[in-house]
Amino acid sequence: MHNDNRLIQQLQNKDEYALSLLYDKYSGAIYSVILKMIKDEGKAQNLLQDTFMTVWEKAEKYDASKGRFYTWVYRIAKNKVLNVLRKTDPLIQTDDFSVYTHKEDAISIDSEYLELNGAITKLEAHHKEAIELVYFKGLTHKEAHQEMDVPLGTFKSYVRQALKHLRESYAKTLGLLLLILNAL
Repeated sequence: MHNDNRLIQQLQNKDEYALSLLYDKYSGAIYSVILKMIKDEGKAQNLLQDTFMTVWEKAEKYDASKGRFYTWVYRIAKNKVLNVLRKTDPLIQTDDFSVYTHKEDAISIDSEYLELNGAITKLEAHHKEAIELVYFKGLTHKEAHQEMDVPLGTFKSYVRQALKHLRESYAKTLGLLLLILNAL
């Protein structure tokens, strides 16, 4: 750790060699996290590079008293992945007929999504918030229960109850959504 502190200080002074050594030490673990979230090697490699470019550009903002260097880099990587996953660019290009030939299928997916979205809005406020934090904002249960300021067991209960309600209401649509989320 002492060696890391020296490297981090050198990085904050814009020492490229320090960045290289820190990259060698942490890139494998960070790449693994990115790849698990995005499930696309090409995008994961680009996001890893973007992450370390941000580390280089914002190194002076790292504060060892607030947490470990790895945790800081992990947060940068996670935020970059979540930003990519949240992009509003269409996933299916409908202008090119060779890519997508049945526009009716796209319309049915959109209507099923709207049905599920309607089901989510019908949940109790705390259930809805729990689902949004975990499934749409990408927080872990530990992060989300802290965000909602409730005990971890209570938060997990909220998620279970919300999923049970959604399963009962829209089992077919939820399966489709989970397939879509897993594909991302």
